[in-house]
Amino acid sequence: MNKPLILVVEDDSAVRNLITTTLETHNYRYQAAPNGEAAIMEAVSHNPDVILLDLGLPDMDGIDIIKKIRSWSKTPIIVISARSEDTDKIDALDAGADDYLTKPFSVEELLARLRVTFRRLNDVGSESAPDSVFTNGELKIDYAAGCVFLEEKELHLTPIEYKLLCLLSKNVGKVLTHTFITKEIWGSAWDNDVASLRVFMATLRKKIETDPSNPKYIQTHIGVGYRMLKV
Repeated sequence: MNKPLILVVEDDSAVRNLITTTLETHNYRYQAAPNGEAAIMEAVSHNPDVILLDLGLPDMDGIDIIKKIRSWSKTPIIVISARSEDTDKIDALDAGADDYLTKPFSVEELLARLRVTFRRLNDVGSESAPDSVFTNGELKIDYAAGCVFLEEKELHLTPIEYKLLCLLSKNVGKVLTHTFITKEIWGSAWDNDVASLRVFMATLRKKIETDPSNPKYIQTHIGVGYRMLKV
């Protein structure tokens, strides 16, 4: 079986070399692109398994690249950017990114995000049949198919959003702490992951809640964590 192919889109040569050296050390195949035009050509030509994308490229904004790639591909896109505001993260996720890593980042954090992405791709269809469908009010999760429906309409969730929703659904009524959730989702409990968790929870709520400011399904326990309510 071929090793996963990862497309690294980064104009800073030092950061690009750090990422590609890390990938090579851990037996990932990779292609590298220094700008948006090259990134799109590489994505079309090589059909990578995952794209690591910097947003601040010299020829076009990374958000536009996400939108272009999403017009024809569902390849997971992990943004790696110095833009650290929640609004920047939400814009990237809304455009179709699957995960967001803020610079500066550690090698271990990057590898953890990749493992989560590949685990999500490999886990689709791995749930056992007897408990493969979860229903809570108008929300339905088909674990076996890896699909989520709200009022019978299928939702598009990123891998992280889907994993979060599944984790909460399998613990209905229980308050899950930030530490527990981040370890389950990213395999770690870095402070940055708690910040990322808040962003992903906001984008998830936008998709499953009629009124995200007054949530029906996911309750926030300030300073502690989150709980899925039984509707």
